[in-house]
Amino acid sequence: MPTYGICNLSVIPCREEPSDKSQMVTQLLFGESFEVIGKRNQWRKIRNGLDGYESWIDEKQFVEIDQNAFEALNKKLPVCASDLVQLVKHTKSGSMIPIVAGSSLPNYHQGSIAFADESYEFDGEINHPDPDEARKQLVEFAMVFRNAPYLWGGRSPFGIDCSGLMQVLYKMVGIPLQRDAYQQAEEGYTLSFVEEAELGDLAFFDNDEGKIIHVGMMVGANAIIHAAGRVRVDKLDHQGIFNVDTGKYSHKLRLIRRVLD
Repeated sequence: MPTYGICNLSVIPCREEPSDKSQMVTQLLFGESFEVIGKRNQWRKIRNGLDGYESWIDEKQFVEIDQNAFEALNKKLPVCASDLVQLVKHTKSGSMIPIVAGSSLPNYHQGSIAFADESYEFDGEINHPDPDEARKQLVEFAMVFRNAPYLWGGRSPFGIDCSGLMQVLYKMVGIPLQRDAYQQAEEGYTLSFVEEAELGDLAFFDNDEGKIIHVGMMVGANAIIHAAGRVRVDKLDHQGIFNVDTGKYSHKLRLIRRVLD
């Protein structure tokens, strides 16, 4: 019988292999749910409900939910927390859990969150996706993450990678994205020229072998936000990203994709 779970912690590290020593390939944020598709000792192999990404997590770091709850939560993108950091309060125990921007707020209603037969109180800011304001909202949310340190597999303001940043930002405006940069490069459609790029468009960069290895988002005319060492804003032209600190090009432009209509 299928098993499902939900993240009831701030962040859960998701690993490539069932071992604490294995590299982290992504993270689950509070309120994100998944299907359990494998088991090895105390480790559970999961498939994320948001993007289908597979990884391993420790069985001690989540609570189970039933299939109906999982399917209901993943019929549409959830309400998200939009503060950099906020607290949720467990209603029964009164214990506090810090959550970060982009965290899901399951079954949110007037400051209440509920899942796995538990309820929580939340009085922070939430996202209000508006298709007409999506580009502006993307830029506003992006600036919340500015100066967050780069972390391979990270999806939080305390450590995030380039594609994780894009996925969380788009989630906050109500649009699901795949997890990795090369997967995100298949979304939307390609623009012909850099000059056509608008706020929120995604720019992708490749290595010498032609493999897409980096992604960033347009936040102004010839300005891009991306995670490289830290989340930063640099210049972009037809060659690639020009690092404003070093005065050198850091990434070679491959293509620009438009996900928003």
